[in-house]
Amino acid sequence: MKKARLIYNPMAGKGKLKAQLPQLVERLNEAGYQATAYATTGPGDATTEAGRVIDEGIDLIIAAGGDGTISEVINGMAPKPKRPSFAIIPAGTTNDFARALGIPRNYRKAIDTIVEGKQIPIDIGQVNDQYFIYLGGGGRITDLSYETPSKLKKVIGRPAYFLQGIKMLPQIRREQLVRIEYDGEVFEGDILCFFIANTNSIAGIEKLTPDAIINDGKFDLLIVRKMNVTNFIRLFLLAFRGLHLKSRYMLYTKASRIKVETKSDMVLNLDGEHGGEFPREFVNIPQHIDMIVPEQYYEENQQMLSKEQAL
Repeated sequence: MKKARLIYNPMAGKGKLKAQLPQLVERLNEAGYQATAYATTGPGDATTEAGRVIDEGIDLIIAAGGDGTISEVINGMAPKPKRPSFAIIPAGTTNDFARALGIPRNYRKAIDTIVEGKQIPIDIGQVNDQYFIYLGGGGRITDLSYETPSKLKKVIGRPAYFLQGIKMLPQIRREQLVRIEYDGEVFEGDILCFFIANTNSIAGIEKLTPDAIINDGKFDLLIVRKMNVTNFIRLFLLAFRGLHLKSRYMLYTKASRIKVETKSDMVLNLDGEHGGEFPREFVNIPQHIDMIVPEQYYEENQQMLSKEQAL
C-alpha cells in the first residue's frame, strides 16, 4: 500500500481545514493510501517534515495551506535525489499557484483531484540554496504579499492586498535601478518591479504572465518599467483585462537562467515570502517534481507544450 503524508498549516482557512481533516484523510485511505497528517508548528517546519518523510520512503506528499506552506514543502523535496509525487490542497488567502492549475478551493474537491487527477512533471526555480515553485520577484509592488497584515488577510481575504497596494502607491516614485541578464540579453534601468514566473497567476491577477507553462524549462520574465502613479493605476486596470502587455512600460520574455543585480535597496520575493537580498541568480530546474493536477489542466498543458514546441 502506498503511503501519503498530508502536511498542513492548522491556521489556514480560518481553521476550517483542520476541522475537515478526518474526512480528507479518510478519502485518501479509501483510495488505497495509508494516509497520515502532520500539523506545522512554525516557519520552516513544513520543509523539515517533507525532508524527513522522504527519507522514510513516502510515496505522496500533500501540502495543505497557502502558497507559503506549498513553497516550504517544495524546499524540503527539491534537494532530494529521489522525490515522491506531490499534490496540494489550497487553503490560503490568494492561492495563486492552485488557481493557475485549476485546483478547487473546496477541500473535498481538492482531495478528489488528488485521487482522480493526472500526474505531470513540473519545473521549479532555484536561487542559491532556496527553491520556489511559481514566483520570484523584486520591487515595491512585489512586497505586497508579505507586507499585507496577516490579520487583515484573514478577515477580508484577497481585498486586503488591494488596500495595502493603495497605501504603497506613493512609494513607487522611489528609484530602483537594476541590471537583469537573461539568456544572453541584458536589461538595465529604473523599474517598478519584475516577476520571474512559472505560472500565469500572480497576486490574484490571472494571466499576468499569460504564456507561462509550468514544464517548458523556462521562466516567464516580466519587467515593469518605472512610471508615474497615474500610468500605474491605468496599467493595473489593464492587467485585470489581460491587456497590459501592449504597454510600452512592459518587457515580457522567456528565459531559463536570469541574474539580477540592484543599485538600490530591493528585497527578493519567493512564492510570496521574504527571500533575502540581491544580487541573485535564478535557475530553472526542468520537470523536477511530479505533481498531481486536474485532468482538464493536464490536457491544456499538453496542448500548450505541443504549441510551443511547434514554434
